[in-house]
Amino acid sequence: MGFGKKSNSSPPSAPPKVAKKPAVSELREQSSSAIEDTSKLESSLSETVAPPPSVMSDDMSEKLREIMREGMAQEEAKDSNKKEEPVVKQEVTRDVQKKDDEPKKSIDDGFLTHEEEDIHVTSGSGEVDSMTALRLKRARTRIWSDLRDGIDLKALARMDGKAARDEVRTAVEEIARFRNLDLTPMEMAQIAKECGDDMLGYGPLETLLAEDGIADIMINGPDTVYVERKGKIQKTDIKFRDNQHLVTICQRIVGAIGRRVDESSPICDARLPDGSRVNVIIPPLAVDGACMTIRKFTKDKLTLEKLLEFGAMTPSCAKLIMAIGRCRVNALISGGTGSGKTTMLNCLTRYIEPGERIITCEDACELQLQQPHVVRLETRPANLEGVGEVTMRDLVKNCLRMRPERIIVGEVRGPEAFDLLQAMNTGHDGSMGTVHANNPREALSRMENMIAMGNLNIPTVAVREQISSAVNVIIQVQRLRDGSRKVTHVTEITGMEGDVVTMQDLFVLEVLGEDDDGKLITRLKSTGMRPKFWDKARSFGVEKLVLDAMEEAYG
Repeated sequence: MGFGKKSNSSPPSAPPKVAKKPAVSELREQSSSAIEDTSKLESSLSETVAPPPSVMSDDMSEKLREIMREGMAQEEAKDSNKKEEPVVKQEVTRDVQKKDDEPKKSIDDGFLTHEEEDIHVTSGSGEVDSMTALRLKRARTRIWSDLRDGIDLKALARMDGKAARDEVRTAVEEIARFRNLDLTPMEMAQIAKECGDDMLGYGPLETLLAEDGIADIMINGPDTVYVERKGKIQKTDIKFRDNQHLVTICQRIVGAIGRRVDESSPICDARLPDGSRVNVIIPPLAVDGACMTIRKFTKDKLTLEKLLEFGAMTPSCAKLIMAIGRCRVNALISGGTGSGKTTMLNCLTRYIEPGERIITCEDACELQLQQPHVVRLETRPANLEGVGEVTMRDLVKNCLRMRPERIIVGEVRGPEAFDLLQAMNTGHDGSMGTVHANNPREALSRMENMIAMGNLNIPTVAVREQISSAVNVIIQVQRLRDGSRKVTHVTEITGMEGDVVTMQDLFVLEVLGEDDDGKLITRLKSTGMRPKFWDKARSFGVEKLVLDAMEEAYG
């Protein structure tokens, strides 16, 4: 026997009875009786269970409902804020990024203008496409290398200019055909011109020297060239091959007048054949490469009539300057660098009588006198041994032995000022010179300082008496901020009062304002003062010019 198991010996059970399925009518009766019992149970429960007692009044319940409504409204507002918060954060982030991207304001915003520098295309190649520029650069290098090795420079130097350039052009065309260079006829002609300029002229400077509207050429290394046009400095696209190319051009310019520039003598003043003044400074003194400055003269000589057209002075002031040049008045032209002192001196010397003997002394001859009897002298630097220098003072001293009637010093900048004053006081009336100063009073102070540079033990009062008796008129010229050059003062020295040199203005420039184009509105007016050199003007027959200049103040 085992626990939990039925014995196999138990009698067999009877077969199960099969239940009959109820009929449809019986099922309906059973369901209806069940529904009745359920409804009876619900009714009995509703009778026995009482409603819960009321714990608050109607007013309290109303207040509770209001509080619940306010709470629900606050929760809805919080939910909406949570939904809008990412958008606000994104907008704030964008604003911060915009502020970071915007340039920070400085105290000089609106005062300083940062404009991109305009590069004026001056070369004739017109290279715009980078691929074209690279192709032309390679062609220039190849042609120049072959031309330098194959052409006879000595034979080229013996030819005249036109024949030599034709020879260079023919050689360039042959090299281009032999090398199968892809060049158009215009490009080939441009390269031939550049090679001819390098061999026979001043290289890339030939284009700038041929342009008549340029007043100054400033080369700051082989890749940077500036020019001055109409009083404004502009950058050009002119470039040299390398620093050695630029140094070679500098040596060619200074070598033409017998001077040299190299590492032992890296500074040199020279001039071009047309009289343009040249200053050269090369490494090691010039750190970024050789530098050269050319004060270029125009092909058409400037006269008082052209200065009147430019608005540099009024007709009445021009008449007074004509009288000053004719009646042998000792004059100084004062002004800053590039203000037009040499131009004014050239205009003033035009009215010197043709029969007078004139001797000029300059560091580099740039005066262009039209009189027939002119002797031009030029200073000389020391040689390799440090000897042989001839200074401006040496030239002025020598002038006194050459029977001059007028002595003109191109630029007074040292002890030669004393020798010039001595010449003015010893019968050489009508002598002239230029000096760097900002106004007529400072010009006299500069003369005093330059005399003191000569270590002459002369009292200050004696120097001032010498100046007041020697110099009669100071013409002040200035380059204004709009680039125009104008006469600002015509001042006469009248004598001494105690230790002070007395002066009177004959013409004074007034700045009235500025027009829409940035040009200054000025007026050069006459003071109406009678000049002290009136008697001298009468003796030379130019008193009417002086009267016309004075009448403007009373008209």
